[in-house]
Amino acid sequence: METVDTFEGILPARYGPRPQTIPRAPHSQIDQIPPDRRQLGQALLTMLSTLPGVETGSSMRAPPGTIGLYLRQGPAATRPRAFLLGHEFAHVHLEDDGSLHTVLPEPLRSRAIAAGWAEPHPLAGYPTVSPDTVMIYAPRNQEEVSTVARLVRHAHANASGTTGTGPAF
Repeated sequence: METVDTFEGILPARYGPRPQTIPRAPHSQIDQIPPDRRQLGQALLTMLSTLPGVETGSSMRAPPGTIGLYLRQGPAATRPRAFLLGHEFAHVHLEDDGSLHTVLPEPLRSRAIAAGWAEPHPLAGYPTVSPDTVMIYAPRNQEEVSTVARLVRHAHANASGTTGTGPAF
């Protein structure tokens, strides 16, 4: 499998072509939607909800049925570029397409895009939308859930101010 070098190890390339997406808000994936996306999304949320200081709830920035990941406490006011809105650093479209949005720090953001895991949000860089906001495509199996979880752990480390302490690839 082809890989893309990250600052902390190797990020495997995502297998196959990129899914088609809607290039405007709401930014959604329109193909390659796994039939078991709710179970895979729930497995992802279970992994991520154990991160230090994280709580889940309805997303402040996405359609109903989207589960947000929030830092209970943190540097949201001093690190706004690391958050989607308020203390929300990621959300999973559990009831929709299974994709998620998060904020990935550079150089991981560019490398996740190059490896086929993510694409820039069409509003990234507009007022109130971090320029580092990406869509990560819906995981299609448990192995992809693990890779997506590692990406979001880096987003968590970035949001909590502990960049560089996340798990390596």
